[in-house]
Amino acid sequence: MTKKRILLKIGSNTLTKETNHISRGKIEDIGMQIAALQDQYEFIIVSSGAIAAAKQFVKLDNNDKDVFVKQALASIGQPHLMRIYHENFSDLGLHISQCLLSYSDFEKQQSKVNIVNTINVLVKNNYIPIINENDTVATDEIKFGDNDKLAALTAVLLNVDILIIATNTNGIYTKESIHNKNPETISLVNDLKLLEKEIGDSKSSHGTGGMQSKIDSSAIAKAANIETWVVNGLEDNFMLKALNNEIPFTKII
Repeated sequence: MTKKRILLKIGSNTLTKETNHISRGKIEDIGMQIAALQDQYEFIIVSSGAIAAAKQFVKLDNNDKDVFVKQALASIGQPHLMRIYHENFSDLGLHISQCLLSYSDFEKQQSKVNIVNTINVLVKNNYIPIINENDTVATDEIKFGDNDKLAALTAVLLNVDILIIATNTNGIYTKESIHNKNPETISLVNDLKLLEKEIGDSKSSHGTGGMQSKIDSSAIAKAANIETWVVNGLEDNFMLKALNNEIPFTKII
C-alpha cells in the first residue's frame, strides 16, 4: 500500500503552547501521533520555533525587533530546537533530519530538483525531514513572512496529499461569529475569495503570520490540487482527531 504524504506545518504558538518557551510535551504529542500514523502516512515537517527556542537560553544586547537580532536568535535557537525534536522523537523510535531552505531555493530549477531528491531519500529511509527557513540569509521573510508560505511551496514541490497547518484556533472562523464572541469554524471551503471576506488581520504573538498567510498558502496548495487543513495544534492528538473528524477544523479543497 502506498502511503499518503502529509506535510505538517507547526507554528511557534503551537510549539510553545502560547508560552515563552518550547513545549517538550507538544513535540512529544506530535511525535506520538506520527508514530501512530506511520503505517499509513509519511511525514514532512515545516517547523517554526528557532527564535522562541533561543529566547529560553539567551538575551542578546540589542533590540529584539531588529531583523539582525532575530536572525542571530534564529541561528542560536535552531540547534536547540532540533535537539528537542531529536530527544523526544528518538524516544518513540523516530529519526529526524534537518533541512534549511530559503525562498531563493524555489526559484532555481536545480535547487528544486535537489530538494525533492534529498527529501525523498530521507523519507524512503524512514527519516522525518524537519524544514525551517534559513533565517540567517532571509530578510523580508523573517520580518513580514511566515513559514506558512514555505510549507505551501514545499508541499507543492514534494507533491504531498495533505498540507496540515497547525495553529492556535479551531480552523478559520466566520467573521460574524468572532464579532459575536462565539467563534464558529468554517468546516469546508471551495472558494477562497469568499473565505477572504471572513478573516481579520490579527497576527499571533510568537508567529509573524495570521489567517491571511494561511489563506495565501492554501491558494498555493489548491492550485496544485493539494488539500489544506487548518487545525488547532494546541489540542492533544490534533492530527489523529482531525483525520477522524473528531474536532472542528477548516478543510480547503
